[in-house]
Amino acid sequence: MEKNFKVYIYPDGDPNTFYQTPRKLTGKYASEGYFFQNIRESRFRTDDPDQADLFFIPISCHKMRGKGTSYENMTIIVQNYIESLISKYPYWNRTLGADHFFVTCHDVGVRATEGVPLLVKNSIRVVCSPSYDVGFIPHKDVALPQVLQPFALPAGGNDIENRTTLGFWAGHRNSKIRVILAHVWENDTELDIMNNRINRATGHLVYQKRFYKTKYCICPGGSQVNSARIADSIHYGCIPVILSNYYDLPFNDILDWHKFSVILNEQDVYQLKDILKGIPDTEFVTLHNNLVKGSEAFPMEYTSCQIRCIPYGHVRPLAASPCHQILKCRRIL
Repeated sequence: MEKNFKVYIYPDGDPNTFYQTPRKLTGKYASEGYFFQNIRESRFRTDDPDQADLFFIPISCHKMRGKGTSYENMTIIVQNYIESLISKYPYWNRTLGADHFFVTCHDVGVRATEGVPLLVKNSIRVVCSPSYDVGFIPHKDVALPQVLQPFALPAGGNDIENRTTLGFWAGHRNSKIRVILAHVWENDTELDIMNNRINRATGHLVYQKRFYKTKYCICPGGSQVNSARIADSIHYGCIPVILSNYYDLPFNDILDWHKFSVILNEQDVYQLKDILKGIPDTEFVTLHNNLVKGSEAFPMEYTSCQIRCIPYGHVRPLAASPCHQILKCRRIL
């Protein structure tokens, strides 16, 4: 079944403007860039739309932002592009877009496309903000890991003895849970919780180096787009603590996140230290070993693997999904 699966990429749109290619493959939006690159290089790509199981809409709102386009004009551009595809090709109307997908891994894309309801409600949205309060539809949309590329420092490894800090977080207070986290724990002596981002003037790569010294890295939900903190935590060997309600982790129907992370509801923030201190040392070692085992596979392999995963969970039962079988064979934990 895998060898028969095909994806068609619409050829329309000038690559020098907002279509076909990502803005760049570095920085906090690298996941979108690699998604574009990997799907073009994928053996599942076909030039024959009649053979396609899925249709990729190659529009990049991030490129629009880079050219100074306003959100209002972004929405108009996206709307016009979708309408041109609908009028030119017969494929959208066969399913009302249910077998079409697009990628948006930042708040720019979320804001630009939310004004195009036929796209957001009908097609599959591959998104780095899989939180229900920003319109993520769990039975339809797909969570894509957000990865900051390149990593500033090498991956963490078998360094448990160096991890003397219980928990760490530093970042913008751009959500209710982050404000509460900073307010409750910023003066604690065991949790290293900052009330803002670490100023670069304090030293070179101070933020990244904190991951090496910490057992548990707190990953609270942000204003819209999930930050790359989860991927950073995994890369640097710090067990991620997912502190968010209604959040779909990438491949959570395949990967058992409980084997290499701690998943909490936002209301648990008030008992955060007790919860982390209550985890037995043996369980911490197991979590850390599982994290190290999967750290090399997670960031970029999952980005390319995501291309395989999109289709059949949306249009076919998961149990009969060839995508499910593909991911199952590549399961790392």
